[in-house]
Amino acid sequence: MKKTKRAGAQRQRRTWRVSNKIKKFSTRTRLAVCRTDKHIYAQLIDDVEGRTLAFAGSLDPELRGELKSGGNIEGAQAVGRLIAKRALEAGVTKATFDRRGNRYHGRVAALADAARDAGLDLGAKAVVEEKPVAKAPKKEKAPKGEKSDKGAKK
Repeated sequence: MKKTKRAGAQRQRRTWRVSNKIKKFSTRTRLAVCRTDKHIYAQLIDDVEGRTLAFAGSLDPELRGELKSGGNIEGAQAVGRLIAKRALEAGVTKATFDRRGNRYHGRVAALADAARDAGLDLGAKAVVEEKPVAKAPKKEKAPKGEKSDKGAKK
């Protein structure tokens, strides 16, 4: 129980840290994402006025019939397209992506990419370059029958 409480507190601090940094340095509206096991939600928030401009989620009536599950990448992509459509209708073309402590991976990344493809400007997509892993040279083993110098007395 103690470990679960600590993990929840760490996640809450991470969420606040990410959101507060976005609120502090960005003048754009914020596209905040909430991810649960079964569903995913997104909302456009104007922090200056303190109100929500648009909302979309996997439980939305428009998506309810066409989605098998809201807890997969296809559901996240549908929500991303819908939030971008509603944002453009509300007159918002630029937003800052607030991942709310989630990793930019899987469903969260799929939602952001779908919103970008539908016309919402979330900034440049982050390109992650993989660094080549340098392998240590293999040590040569002594052939069978010969002894190594490891245990020799001097």
